[in-house]
Order: sequence, then C-alpha cells, then structure tokens
Amino acid sequence: MNILVINSGSSSIKYKLFSFPKESLVDKGEIEKIGEEKSKIKNHTQGIDEIINKILVKSKINSLKDITAVGHRVVHGGEKFKQPHLINKTVIKQIQKCSKLAPLHNPANLAGINYCLKSFPTNFQVAVFDTAFHQTVSEEGYIYPIPYKYYRKYKIRKYGFHGTSHQFIAQKAALTLKKPLTKLKLITAHLGNGCSMTAIDKGKSIATSMGFTPLEGLMMGTRCGDVDVAAIFNIMKKEKLAIDQMDKILNKKSGFLGVSGVSNDLRNVSKAAKDGNRRAKLAVDIFISRLKKYIGAYLFYLGGADAVCFTGGIGENNPDMVKSIKSQIKRIFSKTKVLIIPTDEELMIAKLTYKLFKKLRRGK
Repeated sequence: MNILVINSGSSSIKYKLFSFPKESLVDKGEIEKIGEEKSKIKNHTQGIDEIINKILVKSKINSLKDITAVGHRVVHGGEKFKQPHLINKTVIKQIQKCSKLAPLHNPANLAGINYCLKSFPTNFQVAVFDTAFHQTVSEEGYIYPIPYKYYRKYKIRKYGFHGTSHQFIAQKAALTLKKPLTKLKLITAHLGNGCSMTAIDKGKSIATSMGFTPLEGLMMGTRCGDVDVAAIFNIMKKEKLAIDQMDKILNKKSGFLGVSGVSNDLRNVSKAAKDGNRRAKLAVDIFISRLKKYIGAYLFYLGGADAVCFTGGIGENNPDMVKSIKSQIKRIFSKTKVLIIPTDEELMIAKLTYKLFKKLRRGK
C-alpha cells in the first residue's frame, strides 16, 4: 500500500510517498515560499494541488486511488492526543483548540489536512502529533513550579516537541545496538535550526528539553533556549518593549544569530569563528556548553545510558563536535555509545500511520 505524508508548515509543505510494508520511498518534494509576494503558490490549497500534480507526473502512481492513506504532521496535540488518531470532525476540533498553544503551526497543519480531506478519495487520513511521544513524561517532569492554578486554567506545562524524530532515532538506535528498545536507556539530541534533547527509558520519553513552547531548552538558530525570566523583564523595562516585540527577539533574533551577529546557521557561524570572529566563537562555545549540560543531566536522570544519539542538520554534519563530546562522555561513562543517526520524521509518520491502519483493519 502507498502512504503519503504531508508536513504542512506556515510557508512550506514537505511531502514523501512511501510503499508499505517495505517502507520504500516512492517520491518526495517540497513546496516553498507559500504566500510570499513573488511566489506562484498563494496558499496551501494551491500547494497541495501542486504536490498532487508532481506525484502523478513523477511517480508510478496513476491515480489518487492508489494512495491508501495520508499521514499528517501536527505540531501540537496538547494533553488530548497521546497517540496518532484517525482524522474526523472531533479530531479537527481538538487540533483547532490546540492552535492556541501553537498559533504559528497548527493552523498551517490544519490547512493541509482540510484540503487533503477534500482532495484524496481515501478515508484513512491520520494525524501524528509532535507532542504525543512526550506524554509519558511524569507530572513532576512537566509541571512548572508556578501557581498550580495556571495549569488548571490554561494548561501551562511542559509539552516537548520533535517527538516523531526522537521516537524514530530511538528505534534506529535499538537496531544499531541490536537490543530491544524496551531494554535501552537513550539520550537523543535533535539538533537543527530548532534543537531539543530527550531522555528515553525503555522506549518512553521521561524528560525533554523543550517546554510549553519550542523556546525552552537548548540554544538554537534564532531561539535563546533557557534564560532567566527576570532578565527578560529587565530588558523589557529598560527598552520599553511590548510583549510581541520581546517574543520576536527571543524566538527570531536570539540563539546563534543573536550572540554571533553573523547568522542563524552553525556552518556560517563556525566559519566566522575559524576566521577569528570572537562572538562567533562564543556562540559555538555556548551551544556546546549547554549541549553538554543537558547530556550530563540526562545521564544522571537515567542512571547512565546505553547511547547518546545525535541527529538533525547539526547533529549529522558536525563529526568533530560529536567526537569531542564523545571523548568527554567516555571518560566517565565508558560503556555509553555515541551514535550519529540521520532522522526521517516523514518515515516515522508513515510507520505510525501504517500501524494504526493495520490495527483498525484488524478491529473490523
């Protein structure tokens, strides 16, 4: 059977088409710059139409009827969704409610879902949530130490993100180590423009670095990561900044970009550092320092780990950085492996869609 995966972002749509049960890639592509002034793709409806045309032309798919299922990435599922769900009116309403928690992502995810429901003849369309994998984190791990009423009223808590990537890497690590996932302790580091880390015990997420939003945790391309909230209040008072202005600074102008003043891309920042740019070197040093801090914390939290796994654009393409961290891990935890594993979030979504498909078919 063929499974199409749609990853509908605010200004782009990524897609991959897989053949199951072999899990072979049939086609892939991306529509970018949706809605931008010079783009011919004005909205997500046109974007999905473009993807359909590409699939029918490039692949061996003769008709949309040959696509059995569609898996959709949804960034935020709140506390409601702990597993992938077959999309229906109730699920759509819940995704809409979660848009308050992810206003930049969930509406774009929904735009792709709604048009796919109209465009594809299959009734089997599945929502896979970035937050779902982290719903196994314990209460003491996700409740913030602020007045509890804010959790009750507004669901202010740690949710975690990049769940499909962390889940995929954990499964791949088990294959690499040739051990059952249920017998492993793992630390997974998804490092790209957005960065997050997760402690995984017996296949379940028990701690993760991102929080109520993707802003918490590691230093990232343009996000600050962990910072004293009082420092933010201080800046806002002195600069007379509104909440929206400060939000933009923390999410869009901080991280590698904010410290280095060069770029949000580690490749450019590293090059500048080698050329003698002091702030660029400082940005790299801060990133590695915070990365090691989380690894150390999770090693203690897990009571040791079978492996620390790096993935994402930074994790997969900076072997010297990984080698340096590996040498430091080995000094204390000699039995801990350090692995570089390419992630494939779309394949994970397809696998989860296929698993749900088989489960529901057996139920019938």
